[in-house]
Amino acid sequence: MKNGDRNMAIDEIKKICVVGAGTMGHQIALQCAVHEYEVHLVDISKEALVKSQEKIRAVLEGRISRGEISSDSMQKSLSRISYASDLGKAAADADFIIEAVSENVRVKRQVFNQLDRVCPPHTILATNSSSIKCSALADATKRREKVLNMHFLNPVWDRPLVEVMGSINTSKESIQTTVQLGQRIGLTPVLVNGEVTGYIFNRLWRAIKKASLHLVDKGYASFEDVDRAFMIGVPAPFGPFMGMDVVGLDVVLAIEEQWYKESGDESDKPPKILVEKVRKGELGVKTGKGFYQYV
Repeated sequence: MKNGDRNMAIDEIKKICVVGAGTMGHQIALQCAVHEYEVHLVDISKEALVKSQEKIRAVLEGRISRGEISSDSMQKSLSRISYASDLGKAAADADFIIEAVSENVRVKRQVFNQLDRVCPPHTILATNSSSIKCSALADATKRREKVLNMHFLNPVWDRPLVEVMGSINTSKESIQTTVQLGQRIGLTPVLVNGEVTGYIFNRLWRAIKKASLHLVDKGYASFEDVDRAFMIGVPAPFGPFMGMDVVGLDVVLAIEEQWYKESGDESDKPPKILVEKVRKGELGVKTGKGFYQYV
C-alpha cells in the first residue's frame, strides 16, 4: 500500500498530473500519454485547455500522415488524457505532478502550496521551470523531500532530453524515481548534482542567447546575420533568435530577469531589444511575430 512516509517507486506511478496547458504543458502531457501513462492536464483557462487539445490532436495527426503511428495508437493516446480546470480534483489521485505554469516564483509557490494540500502524501512534485530552483518552491509544501526540478526542452519529442535537479532536501529516492520516469517516457535524463541556475543545457543556451542579444542590442549585427552565422558555423537547424521565438520572448525575458535578480550583475540585465519586444506583445511564434514574422 502506498505510504506517505516512504518514496514512490517507479512501478507505483500510474497517474500523472500536468499543471499548466501552455506550450510545454501540453507537450509533456502528450509525451506521458504516448508512453501509456494516464494523464490529467490542468489549467485555470478553459481556452488554454481547448487549444492544448487541438494542438495534441494536430501533433498526432501529423505522425499518422508521416506513417509513424496508426490511427489506433492515436486514439489510445488521446483516451489517456483528461482535461480539467479544477486542480483539486485533477491532482487528488495523482502519483506524480509536473508543474508547467508561468515562470513566476509567486505563482509557482501558490500552485505548490495548493498541490501539497490536495495531493496524496506519496505524490512527487516536480517543476518544469527554466530558471527557478526547486528550493524556492519546496518550503511552500510540507514534503520538501519530494520536490524537485524536471526540465523538458521544446519540442519534447524532437529534443528528447530531461534535466533532473533536486535541492539539499530532496531525497535520493525521489530523484531516482524521476530519472526513471524520464526514461519510461522515452527521454534521456541528465542529472544535475546540487542546485545551479539553468541546469546544464540552459546554462549553455543562455550564454549563446546573451551573446546574441548583446550583438544585436549594441548594433553590431542584425538578428538575421547572427542566426545565419550560428546555423552555418555550428551547424544547427535554427539560430538563437528563431530559438527564442519558439520558446516565447516573454519566457526568455522572465528567465533573464531571474538571472539578473540572483546575480545583481549589470551585464545580466535584460537587453532593451528583448524588453521592447515583450512590451509590444511580440512574443514569437505564439503571437505570430517575434524577431521573425509568422503570419
